[in-house]
Amino acid sequence: MIRRDESRDKPKAPGYILVVDDNRMNRLMLARGLEKQGHRVAFAEHGRQALEMLAEEDFDLVLLDIEMPEMNGYQVLERLAADVRWRELPVIMISAVEEIDSVVRCIEMGAEDYLNKPFNPVLLKARVDASLEKKRLRDEQRALFRKFASDEVADELLNSGFSLGGRLVEATVLFSDIRSFTTIAESQLPQDTIELLNDYFSLMFEVIANEGGIVNQMIGDGLMCIFGAPLPLEDHRQRAVRAALQMMELIRGFNEEQVRLNRVQIRIGIGIASGVMVAGYVGTQQRATYTCVGDTVNLAARLEAHTKVVGEPILIEENTCQGLGRQIEVVPQGEVRLKGKTKAVKVFSVPVEKAG
Repeated sequence: MIRRDESRDKPKAPGYILVVDDNRMNRLMLARGLEKQGHRVAFAEHGRQALEMLAEEDFDLVLLDIEMPEMNGYQVLERLAADVRWRELPVIMISAVEEIDSVVRCIEMGAEDYLNKPFNPVLLKARVDASLEKKRLRDEQRALFRKFASDEVADELLNSGFSLGGRLVEATVLFSDIRSFTTIAESQLPQDTIELLNDYFSLMFEVIANEGGIVNQMIGDGLMCIFGAPLPLEDHRQRAVRAALQMMELIRGFNEEQVRLNRVQIRIGIGIASGVMVAGYVGTQQRATYTCVGDTVNLAARLEAHTKVVGEPILIEENTCQGLGRQIEVVPQGEVRLKGKTKAVKVFSVPVEKAG
């Protein structure tokens, strides 16, 4: 018995397609066939106009002519490949240029496919459907990555591929921790603790992302955040400290709401350190995580733990302090010999505005 491939009978999801051709008749003929298939179509008369439209709207596919005024198809492909916004956008070349060198050049520059004019409608439909399906799968893959990693890490993984190892970066690491979390967990039902953590994390994630940081790890009630990797940030020190101050402000508002609901209040401590570290994937080929490793990371964790000793909610070290300028107030706490460190570390606290 021959089994029928039912997936071939499923209707293809329509796409939003940009047709780029300086010949009006060609544009209309293409649009007619595409609209019959249920797709939405927009037109551009030359490459420059196409790039302007791509910057303003999200398209699923581009049908691109080669020989056009102002900016030809090769130049458009070059611009698309150079811009991270458009690197994954599928492009089908439709051209009267039949030389094999032109076909090879377009494919090497990133085109998904190449069709000659006059085009075969059946073949065009097959190529359009295939390109849209590839884009749909790439979009699903990207969305799945972003459920388990930050946008920046997901983009690096999709653009550069996966490999164990890392590279030296200059960045800032922030550790935060909920005080007396074990006691809190013992005092309430597990589902209440989960709800508390989810509410807390949702607030913290937004602040950290707004300052350009990524949440690298969630360890129970603790967070490890990185500012300056995988994407470099010149002002990573300031961003990390600003994020810490905003985290404290949000905790104050969060506790006010907890009081209103007759729920437990929380306090957090934050340690921040800046310097050179190795950023990359650690683990095995079967299971790995993106992280930063080095003495700077350990120092940030030690500073977070030391907030319990000195009673200050935010502690930073000298390197971080030097990158703040006069924009953020700091208070020297002297040299401290932190656990695991052979040399004393100059420690500074960052005052947190008290509620009125």
